[in-house]
Amino acid sequence: MFHKEGAKIILISTTLFVVLLLVSPMVISNPWVLKSVQILMLLLLVTVLQFFRNPKRPLEVNDYNIIAPVDGKVVVIEEVFEPEYFKDQRLQVSIFMSPINVHVTRYATSGKVRYSKYHPGKFLVAWHPKASTENERTTVVIENRIFGEIMYRQIAGALAKRIVNYAEEGMQVRQGEDAGFIKFGSRVDIYLPIGTNVNVKIGQKAVGNQTIVASK
Repeated sequence: MFHKEGAKIILISTTLFVVLLLVSPMVISNPWVLKSVQILMLLLLVTVLQFFRNPKRPLEVNDYNIIAPVDGKVVVIEEVFEPEYFKDQRLQVSIFMSPINVHVTRYATSGKVRYSKYHPGKFLVAWHPKASTENERTTVVIENRIFGEIMYRQIAGALAKRIVNYAEEGMQVRQGEDAGFIKFGSRVDIYLPIGTNVNVKIGQKAVGNQTIVASK
């Protein structure tokens, strides 16, 4: 199953692969070179298909849990000052996605979208300390009946050149549904109320729609 955000790129990549597969024997006479080129083309196509995969993961909606919105590695768990919306101290949990991770962003909780804003910016490496405030990013706040207002921020990385965000202010969203997509490497920051019980650790692998990041 592939994400709709990859439809155009997958179509173009598959078409190019088929065309090059048909044309390459006409322009490359050396069988070893021909085979190497064809294998390389296949690997590139497989890489594109893998990047846009969208595995279906059943989820029992639970307002007492904040689930991982993306696949990746937990790289930050710390108290920080959040200057954009809350303007106070929050507990930040950050998940870094490598190019081989699933890049679908899912809603970590159900509730009403109170805030959704896109910020143009730089493309620093996603783990850079200033990436949260200087990189291209989107900020979304969802009001959950148990946790109150929860923020998540999609952050572009050095390779990410497009962030897709489906959340619009006033929307009612459901935990686990697609919230967007980040193309080619990135990270997501989650901002929780101080004192929230965090269930993950630094270095832990998070799986979107499965790993419980925090709970009450």
